[in-house]
Amino acid sequence: QVQLVESGGGLVQPGGSLRLSCAASGSIFSFNYMGWYRQGPGKARDLVVRITSGGSSNYADSVKGRFTISRDSAKNTMYLQMNSLKPEDTAVYYCNAWISGDAYWGQGTQVTVSS
Repeated sequence: QVQLVESGGGLVQPGGSLRLSCAASGSIFSFNYMGWYRQGPGKARDLVVRITSGGSSNYADSVKGRFTISRDSAKNTMYLQMNSLKPEDTAVYYCNAWISGDAYWGQGTQVTVSS
């Protein structure tokens, strides 16, 4: 059994910062990759960034230079540091993991960027 729980969302002004967390529970011995997706109202769920078990990562062009993914293996927790936030970053953010060929999703956390 694997469960993913996001936290850290909220309301922030343009130019501000937030750090999202994704805590994983259950028996996780290895994973293919973990990452973050987001979905705005009426939009598709798009990849924000993913990180492989080897530590490499790739980012969507829209967040490069502003967002940073990291992982704490000891805590089974993944983070998304978001800086220089823009109104277009407003969305529900989901953590995702592919483990042994199966996909797992968190419940999502709302991020709203507005003045």
